[in-house]
Amino acid sequence: MKKILLSLTAFLTLFSLPVLAQGAAAVPAPKVDSGDTAWMIVATALVLLMTIPGLALFYGGLVRRKNILSVLMQCFIITAVISIEWVMVGYSWAFGSSKGALAPFIGGFDWSFLHGIKPSDLSPYFISHSQPTGHIVNGAPEMTGTIPHLVFIMFQCMFAVITPALIIGAFAERIKFKGFLVFTVLWALFVYNPVAHWVWSADGWLFKLGALDFAGGTVVHINAGIAALVTALMLGKRRDYEGHALPPHNIPFVAIGAALLWFGWFGFNAGSGLAADGLAGSAFLVTNLATATAAFVWAILDWFVGKKPTVVGICTGAVGGLVAITPAAGFVDVTGAFAIGIAVALVCYFMVAYVKPKLGYDDALDAFGVHGIGGILGALFTGLFATPFIQSAYSGAFYGNAHQFLIQLAAVGATIAYTAIGTFILFKIVQVTIGVRATEQEEAVGLDETQHAETGYTYFD
Repeated sequence: MKKILLSLTAFLTLFSLPVLAQGAAAVPAPKVDSGDTAWMIVATALVLLMTIPGLALFYGGLVRRKNILSVLMQCFIITAVISIEWVMVGYSWAFGSSKGALAPFIGGFDWSFLHGIKPSDLSPYFISHSQPTGHIVNGAPEMTGTIPHLVFIMFQCMFAVITPALIIGAFAERIKFKGFLVFTVLWALFVYNPVAHWVWSADGWLFKLGALDFAGGTVVHINAGIAALVTALMLGKRRDYEGHALPPHNIPFVAIGAALLWFGWFGFNAGSGLAADGLAGSAFLVTNLATATAAFVWAILDWFVGKKPTVVGICTGAVGGLVAITPAAGFVDVTGAFAIGIAVALVCYFMVAYVKPKLGYDDALDAFGVHGIGGILGALFTGLFATPFIQSAYSGAFYGNAHQFLIQLAAVGATIAYTAIGTFILFKIVQVTIGVRATEQEEAVGLDETQHAETGYTYFD
């Protein structure tokens, strides 16, 4: 009997080995996916294209001839210096983990200079969700992605680059280069990095609260837009500003820059799912639809109000649509995209054409009126139009989850308050110590010559 039982046990063990092997194979260990990785490298390059040359040409065309090089230089130096800052400490503060009371608000120094991160390491976040959703394991994010960690770092670096670059639009044509550079580095360190940690890090407090920001409505656009308003107010008006927009010197540059922004934004939004999958395709589609809708509505408004549709107008509308769909791109369907596109064109047009002249502040290139207001609207509309049809785990007020709108409202309010206060303090420090405002003579001559000893255009008789 004993021999029979032993034989039966051996038989069952041998029989079960293939089954156990199949079960183990059904849950493979995470590994790099070449398709996801290739897409994310392309998406990263597209986001870089948004700053240089996209934003550089868009803003550069809107200023006067004597200041175009100053805008190009500001965009280029931001790309350089923030890329360095990001590797040194920015990524660690934004996406790393800290301990104790600081953990929900800012990361630590574990990943400074990308310490300990190997080329073979995986990204620390799930790619199948709308936002980074890695779990904290033994004080560090669990590696669960399908792209290399270094690719994720580079992708997020491009977000860190473009955010302070957007602020340029508020203080264009009147800021000293030295003061601008010091303020930008301080702002990236102490405003951008903490807000990114709140929203996108696995232990950030707004992340844990459930705030939805697919690609940067709060982290990028509200953050930059509020900073733009604060700096514009603190710096004061341009010497010849009379309450209305000064004529752009090169509208073709504006159109080319806006087109490059539209193109690059597909990497910005469709790349934020961190995978080449259906969610990326959906984000791609709604990004284009909201942008097209906003551009068309703005052109129609121009036509009715100003009697002629303008190139600058349709370009501004397109950028507004890109801004507003950013936080919602991974959550809303076609209905939400249409609603966001229509709403942002109406609201931002009203802000730019009526509110700014009425209040008299000199937001030179409408960084607050488009990015700040568009980001706020997009974040709130995410709380209304997020649909489980796109991602089953997420829904907004119009799909039975009114609480999500309240969470979005809290995230918007917290970002506005922190950014406004932080920007004011940092700008004041730079203003008092090394100065930020160009002199009247420097402003009259132009920043190209006075700050960079160059001119954008040379004329021959």
